[in-house]
Amino acid sequence: MPRIRVLVADDEPTIRLVLREALEEDGHEVVDVVDGDAALAVLSREEFHVAFLDIRMPGCSGLELMERMSSLNLDVAVVIITAQNTFENVVEAMKLGALDYLVKPFGLQEVRAVLAKALRNRAMESELRELRIGYEPKPAERGESRRLVGSHPDMVEVFKTIGRLASRHVSVLITGERGTGKEVVARAIHAASDRNRAPFCAVHLSAIPEAQLEREVFDAESGVIRKADGGTLFFDEISDLSPELQLKLLRFLEDGDLFSGERRRPVDVRVLAATQRDLEVAVGEGQFREDLLYRLRVVPLHLPPLRERVEDIPLLAQHFVDRFGGELSDGRRFLAPATLELLGQGRWMGNVRELESAIKRALVLSRSEVLSPEDFGFLSAPKPAGARQEVLSSLVEAEVQSALEGKRPEIYRYMIEQVEKSTLETVLAHTEGNQIKAASLLGINRNTLRKKIGDLGIKLSGRGPNFSSG
Repeated sequence: MPRIRVLVADDEPTIRLVLREALEEDGHEVVDVVDGDAALAVLSREEFHVAFLDIRMPGCSGLELMERMSSLNLDVAVVIITAQNTFENVVEAMKLGALDYLVKPFGLQEVRAVLAKALRNRAMESELRELRIGYEPKPAERGESRRLVGSHPDMVEVFKTIGRLASRHVSVLITGERGTGKEVVARAIHAASDRNRAPFCAVHLSAIPEAQLEREVFDAESGVIRKADGGTLFFDEISDLSPELQLKLLRFLEDGDLFSGERRRPVDVRVLAATQRDLEVAVGEGQFREDLLYRLRVVPLHLPPLRERVEDIPLLAQHFVDRFGGELSDGRRFLAPATLELLGQGRWMGNVRELESAIKRALVLSRSEVLSPEDFGFLSAPKPAGARQEVLSSLVEAEVQSALEGKRPEIYRYMIEQVEKSTLETVLAHTEGNQIKAASLLGINRNTLRKKIGDLGIKLSGRGPNFSSG
C-alpha cells in the first residue's frame, strides 16, 4: 500500500491515538487535531489524501467541516467517525460526499479496509484523469434521450437497414427478446423517415384490456390509428392481438381505411410491429394469421440479445452514464476499466434494459466521480435468496421504468402478466410440457393452467404426457 498523508480530527484522545498508531504502523504519515476548527486550518494549508472526521466535536462538526471543504474544492477522501449509527447521520454524510463512515467502537481491520477503498478510488481517478479533462459529449448525446448504440456487426446491419428503409412506406416487423430495444428501433425508423414531424404512436397491446382494444385502436374518431395519421404507428407485442382484431388490422393494412358507420375515413400511417415470439410458430399453431404476418413483415429486423454482442456493453454503459449522469448524480461520471470488464461478464438476461437499470442504480448510490466495481456489487454472482431477490427487483424495475417512459397504460396488469407468463413458461419447460406436473408444481388447478396458457399466448413444445390435452 503506498504511503499517504492522513488527517485525524476527533476530540477523544483514545480515538486519535489508536488511529495514529495503526496508520503509522502501516507506513502512513498522520496529523491529528482535537477539533473542527483546527482541522479546517490544517486542511487549508496542507495536502492530505484521507481525513477521518468525528461527526460531533468542538468547533465545527464533521459535517460542517465537509461543507467548508467542498467550498474550498479540497480533494480529500472523507471518512466520518460517529458514535451513533443513525439513518440521519449516514444519509447526511453520504449526501455531502463522504467516502465511508466508521461507528465507534471500530476495529483496526475496518480502518484498513476503508483506507484501502480510498486508495483504490484515487488510483481509478488518476487512471481516468485524461478522460475527465478531454471528454466532451457528442452532439447526439446532448439532444437525444434514447438512441441506438453499438458496433457489433449484427447491430451495424440493423443500422444499415434502418437507413435503407426509413424513407420507404413499408411495414417492418422487429423481433428480439424482451429488453433488446425494439421500441427504440421503431422510434429510430420514424425519426429517420420523412414522417418525423408527424406523430409516433405506440400501442402496447398486452397492456390494454381486450374489451377496450378495438375502440382504443380502431375507432375512426379517437382511435390511435386515427391519431397517428401522417405518422408512424407502432404495435408492441403484436402476437397478443386477438384473432378478431388480427383480421381487422389486416383489412386496414389492405385498404388504409377506418369506418365510422357507413362513412369511410382514409388514414395515411406507416405500421411497425414488434414481438418476442416466433410468429412462424404462432402461425403453425393457429394463433396468428399467416396473411397478416406477410403484411407486417415486408422488412424483418431482428435484434440480438446483449449476451451475443458483449463488445457493445462498454459503449452502452458509457452511453447510459452520459445520458443519466446529470439527472441522477451531481456531475460528470466515468466508468473505471475494471468496471467495464465486470459489466462485460454479466449475463444480462434482461438485455439492454437491465444494463440501463444497473447504470442508473450505480449513479444514484455512488459518491465517487468514477464508478468502480464496488458500485455494481449487486451484480455479483449468484448468492442466496436475498441477492437473487435484488437481481429480480432490478429486472422488474427496468421493465416498469420502460413502461413508464413508453406511457404504457395499466402498468400493474401488464407487469403481472409478464411475470406470470415467464413463470409458467419456465415450469412448463422444466416438466417438458407435462401440464399435470406443471400445475402441481405451481400449486394451481390444471384447468386454470390450461386457461392461462391460452390467455397469455404461451407456446407449448414438449414431450410430456397430457401435453396437448392438459
